Amino acid sequence: MVTLGLNSVDMVAVVPHYPTRNGKQPLAQFSRLPGGQMATAAVACARLGWQARYIGAFGVDDLGAFGRQSLTAEGVDLSASWDVPGATSQFAVVIVDESTGDRTVLWNRHPNLKMRPDQVQASAVTSGRMVLVDCHETAAATEAARLARAAGIPTVLDVERVCDGTSELLAQIDVIIAAEAFPRALTGYDDPGRALHAMSREYGTPVVAVTLGADGSFAVCEGREIRSPGFQVQCVDSTGAGDAFHGGFVAACLRDPHGTLEHALACANAIAALNCRGLGARGGLPTFDEVDALMAGSRG
Repeated sequence: MVTLGLNSVDMVAVVPHYPTRNGKQPLAQFSRLPGGQMATAAVACARLGWQARYIGAFGVDDLGAFGRQSLTAEGVDLSASWDVPGATSQFAVVIVDESTGDRTVLWNRHPNLKMRPDQVQASAVTSGRMVLVDCHETAAATEAARLARAAGIPTVLDVERVCDGTSELLAQIDVIIAAEAFPRALTGYDDPGRALHAMSREYGTPVVAVTLGADGSFAVCEGREIRSPGFQVQCVDSTGAGDAFHGGFVAACLRDPHGTLEHALACANAIAALNCRGLGARGGLPTFDEVDALMAGSRG
C-alpha cells in the first residue's frame, strides 16, 4: 500500500489528570515518539504484514532524522519522500490523561513542508495495490488520488476537516473515512446517516464511513448502512487510534480482497482499539494474530 500525507514527532506528556487552567502538576511520564497520520497508517500496514510506502516531506533536523528512522525500522519504503532544507519537521505536544487515556494534541508544521502536486510521482503512487491519503495537503492528495484512479488502484481518504479543495479531493476517492465531526461540517446535517448518504450521492463514492472512537464506526455502502461496534481494551493512550483504523482498513482489504465490508470495518475497529494499549501513535499497533484473537474473543 502507498500513503501520502503527514508525518510527525510527538512529545507525549502523561499526566495523572487533565491540567486545570493556571495549575501545576507533575508529569507521570514524558516520551518522544513517532506519529503523523499517514506515517502511522503505513507502519500499521507494515506491522500487519504488508509492504508499505510513505510519501511525504521531512525537515532537515533531528526530528526529521528520528521520524525517518522510525519508518525505515518498520520496513516502510521512503524512496519517494524528500527532505526540505531550512524547515523544521512537524511536531506535536500530546497531553495524555492517565486516568482515561484521552489526549489533547498541540501541533506545529513548518509552511515549507507543504507538498505540491508536481512533487507527487506517478510511479510511486501507482506502485501499490491501494492508496491512502489525508486531507491536509489537498492539492497533492488530489493529484495522488487522480493518478491512482487512472491506474485502476482503489483510493482511501482520511478526512478530518473542510478546507479549500476538499470537494475536488472527495470526488477522486473510492472510500471516504471521516472523523466524527466532518460529515456534519460538510453537509450541515446533524444526523450521521443522512450526512453520509448525502456525501455518497454528491461524490458518487461507493463507501463513506465515519469513525466514532470507542463506539466503533458507521458506514454507508451504496445505500446500505453498516454499524460496526468498537472493542473493549485497557486504554493507555488514544493517540493514533484513527490512523490505526485507516491503515488497518487497508490491510484488511489487502488480506481478503473478496471479503465483506463488514469484516474489513470490524478488523479496522479491532486494530484501532489494540493500538490504544500502548503510549503514542504507534505504541500498541498489533499483528493480525492479535487482531484475530481479539475478534474471536468478542464472538465467544
